[in-house]
Amino acid sequence: METVANMKALHIVVNAGFTDEIMEIIREAGGAGGTIIHARGEGSKHRSFLGITLDYEQEIIISIAEQKTAEQIMADIKEKAGWKTDVRGLCYMMPVDKIIGIRNVESQQAGKETE
Repeated sequence: METVANMKALHIVVNAGFTDEIMEIIREAGGAGGTIIHARGEGSKHRSFLGITLDYEQEIIISIAEQKTAEQIMADIKEKAGWKTDVRGLCYMMPVDKIIGIRNVESQQAGKETE
């Protein structure tokens, strides 16, 4: 397990069907990719049709990036896929202290240690 500095985990919640747009935004900003999780949203008001509750289909994209890249991704999502668009993107960032299994991060950290 490697201790990392300045790494952030982005959690991006969007309406279903818009993950390709979000992944393009992530890659254009310098991110490596992400993990997509299918979800359903439930707001304060429930909609129903013939007694069946209708939920909103959503997807959550989790992407790990260095802080500068993560901040650029957030800015681009706000501009291109924010709350006022059909994507209805919501994004928040959390710190990452330790990480395993990501070769790019591990090799970057190893390279910094040898410099």
